[in-house]
Amino acid sequence: MASTTTTTLAAIVVVACLLASGPQEADAAITCGQVVGYISSCLSYARSGGAMPPKCCPGVRALNGAARTTPDRQQACACLKSLSGGMSVPYAPSIPSKCGVSVPYTISPKTDCTK
Repeated sequence: MASTTTTTLAAIVVVACLLASGPQEADAAITCGQVVGYISSCLSYARSGGAMPPKCCPGVRALNGAARTTPDRQQACACLKSLSGGMSVPYAPSIPSKCGVSVPYTISPKTDCTK
């Protein structure tokens, strides 16, 4: 089980690094690598539910604070959308509200990050 979690996390980090090295929103200062850094402790909850990891909410709040401009929020949204696309993350949409953070979109492969 730990091996599966480690493999999944490693795959997410690799994808995030690839995304971070690709074309970015011209005015966005935040990278997908940073987004993953903020939310990596939330992955077990996003996939399986249960107890919220202690470092998850501080990471979510830090990401919310770092993504202040519209381009940053769009970039963070695109990163989260891309990361959620290949995995079942049924509990991901509940994370912001459980952490007391309001975001104008739901973390989903169908989210339109341009709005």
